[in-house]
Amino acid sequence: MYKVMIVEDDVKIRMLIDAFLKKWGFQTVLIDQFETIEHQYLKEKPHIILLDINLPSYDGFYWCSKLRQLSDVPILFISSRSDNMDIIMAMNMGGDDYIQKPFSLEVLVAKMNAILRRSLQFQQTERDVIAHRELILNLDNHTLFYQDKEVNLTKNEFHILYLLIKHSGEIVSREQIMRSLWQDEQFIDDNTLTVNMTRLRKKLESLDGEDWIVTKKGQGYLLK
Repeated sequence: MYKVMIVEDDVKIRMLIDAFLKKWGFQTVLIDQFETIEHQYLKEKPHIILLDINLPSYDGFYWCSKLRQLSDVPILFISSRSDNMDIIMAMNMGGDDYIQKPFSLEVLVAKMNAILRRSLQFQQTERDVIAHRELILNLDNHTLFYQDKEVNLTKNEFHILYLLIKHSGEIVSREQIMRSLWQDEQFIDDNTLTVNMTRLRKKLESLDGEDWIVTKKGQGYLLK
């Protein structure tokens, strides 16, 4: 069963699409919180996204570009806008197709099925990412995303943060971190770890002023 994420702020249209897709055997995820769409995507992992352009806070173009940093998931724009530039912008941002309101629900399903067939043919897959709260770590390019901010990490900083996110809610000892880095053929001593940890703290703090890493004296580190 395909899972569809519906990102549409018009409740009436959202519910009409939801009811119709369920009749066709789709599983639906309805989005009504429009500030953290990428995190809801990571949680739900849908096979396809229906994305409106006119949304609260940020528009569909913005969210399409954010989602494209995380995944090649098929995105079908649904919008009342008919200007050619809007259609071109949607495609340039990474959209797979565009359907204009008002539209036939049967045509919507036909477009979705066509996109899903192409998606399976080319075996589009997730990029490797892990997340903790609003921190998103892209494992492909060692890049950290937080809301609309992007932070480049050194190799050591990336490995440290990866370990902390992987063991979120647990205390990670200095010995665990150093062993992890040694296995990757990167020799690091206790003083070097302290320097790298300090730099990582500062980069995380620069995102929102919060100290994300808690030091547990004599035990190790914990990610808030």
